[in-house]
Amino acid sequence: METIWFCLVALMIAVYVVLDGFDIGTGIVYYLVGRTQSQRQKLLRSIGPVWDGNEVWLLASGGVLYLAFPALYASSFSGFYLPLMIVLWLLILRGISIEFRNHLETPVWRPLFDFVFAGASILLAIFFGAALGNVVRGVPLDETGYFFLPLWTHFTTTGEVGILDWYTVLVGVFAFLVLAQHGALWLVYKTEDILQERARRAASLAWYGVAGMTLIVTGATFRVQPQVQANLSAYPWGYVFPALALGGLAAIPWFRSRGEELKPFLASCVYIAGMLTSAAFGVFPYVLPSNTDPVRGLTIWNATTGSHGLTVALAWWIPGMLLVAGYTIFIYRHFAGKVRLEEEGY
Repeated sequence: METIWFCLVALMIAVYVVLDGFDIGTGIVYYLVGRTQSQRQKLLRSIGPVWDGNEVWLLASGGVLYLAFPALYASSFSGFYLPLMIVLWLLILRGISIEFRNHLETPVWRPLFDFVFAGASILLAIFFGAALGNVVRGVPLDETGYFFLPLWTHFTTTGEVGILDWYTVLVGVFAFLVLAQHGALWLVYKTEDILQERARRAASLAWYGVAGMTLIVTGATFRVQPQVQANLSAYPWGYVFPALALGGLAAIPWFRSRGEELKPFLASCVYIAGMLTSAAFGVFPYVLPSNTDPVRGLTIWNATTGSHGLTVALAWWIPGMLLVAGYTIFIYRHFAGKVRLEEEGY
């Protein structure tokens, strides 16, 4: 049952990054694609009906994490207190900028919230990437299973590390490029004419950065976290996850060269899902490794709740997630197609 819940948490986080990743990516390429106020309004309309629904998966992931692995929830929310507060404020500012942008027609109001939206999106991508890097690298857990991380210390990956070091910064930059490409491909699918052409160019440029950083980050991960190689050696079937990621990455330019609009975006979804499931497989059975003493790491066994609670929770999780999935599918089908300013909305 512990393994099942580990897989469910990993799946929900992957779904969140795939869905909310493209509207964060839209913010990253916001000024690059949209040059005028009306163009930027179109970009916001492409995510307007879905961005808040996408974030439901983040809330649901946090709830499931608390339910299934309460020791991890307690340890990580205290140890990562500073970055969690930063991420919370970035999410708030990003939501405010989307909702408040069109409330007043003044020379200051809209440009201000455009800047807040783009800036918060860029920082969110980097901080989410750094957070993933911290989980893969591990943290200095003490004998009670707790830790505290300052923003940075000596920028190495061993000992009393900080949130930022050479590896987590590397993963943060990687996440920035991945979500920039993801957002640009979404805009290719949702926009037309000059906006679509700019989004195509942005996606094409980002792809080369993503491809190069995939190799660099993969090599760095094998160096920083030995559990990855150990898992691949013990369970060769785990190579299916990086193969999925590489297949999605290779399919993006192939579909683009054929003039497709939706399929490159779906290939990006596959790539992101493949990379995140590769990371989850690589650290298994740890939910939060220790970078000082592997014995102190939090695993699916010492961080979990009781087996009876997990069984009962699964019976509630299934209908709950079916409702969320059904709502998500309905919204995306209902608002399918190109965005236009003549319609009501953001």
